[in-house]
Amino acid sequence: MENPAVRDAIIQAQAAYAHCIDEGRLEEWPNFFVEDDCHYKITTARNHRQNLPAGVMWANSRGMLLDRVTSLRQANIYEPQSYRHILGQPLIVSEAGDGVRTETSFIVVRTVNDGPMDLFAVGRYLDLYRVQGTAVKLRERIVVCDSSRIDTLLAIPL
Repeated sequence: MENPAVRDAIIQAQAAYAHCIDEGRLEEWPNFFVEDDCHYKITTARNHRQNLPAGVMWANSRGMLLDRVTSLRQANIYEPQSYRHILGQPLIVSEAGDGVRTETSFIVVRTVNDGPMDLFAVGRYLDLYRVQGTAVKLRERIVVCDSSRIDTLLAIPL
């Protein structure tokens, strides 16, 4: 039975996640994930259907997420850009124990250097949330992009 308070917490977590990235507060991004055992991957729909394990971006620990942010801030060279996420409503797919699986459609518009806006990514988040009371954190986020064409400027997490 779906718990409305948990559903609301997931909706709020989704909105806060997108807002964090859209506002460039990447140092806060890993905090949306559990500390002990999290997974983040960006892949294509084709690769997801074929169950291919590698992704365009991949991390299997919160430490790797933190390293990603450090790399973006200190080592990587990429054109300044910002994202704007548009999210659908999360669909609760299943609930078991302290875990809730959801699927959420997304669109990301990218603006490079205050220049033109481009439709950057369209797809869905396949999430596993850990629920503790009404607090939720991501245990897993698989970002499945509808297109097999991934822009080489993909630097910031989706």
